[in-house]
Amino acid sequence: QVQLVESGGGLVQAGGSLRVSCSASGGTFSSLAMGWFRQAPGKEREFVAGIRWSITYYGDDAKGRFTISRDNAKNTVYLQMNSLKPEDTAVYYCGAYSAYNGDLRGVSGYDYWGQGTQVTVSS
Repeated sequence: QVQLVESGGGLVQAGGSLRVSCSASGGTFSSLAMGWFRQAPGKEREFVAGIRWSITYYGDDAKGRFTISRDNAKNTVYLQMNSLKPEDTAVYYCGAYSAYNGDLRGVSGYDYWGQGTQVTVSS
């Protein structure tokens, strides 16, 4: 069983930056692919970024603005968010994907989820 805890959310002005973190425990972190998703009220959960080994993936809205990275020694995955827009406002969730193959952009493949951290971007 894997436990995931997000942190680092908060309120930021449009155009600003924020880094959210996801700390994992209870599993072999380096064996897990990790992803970031976000969900705004009334919206579907949306893929933001994913990482498997050293390969990264980004959703269309994130590419060019956000960067996913991981520190296996700290069992932590990060999402650096720059040039934030009000439409980035959402609860940001990290997920763990245990299978060695599969599309990280789909929510159905993730085995574990954190509780989420709120990111609010003001205009």
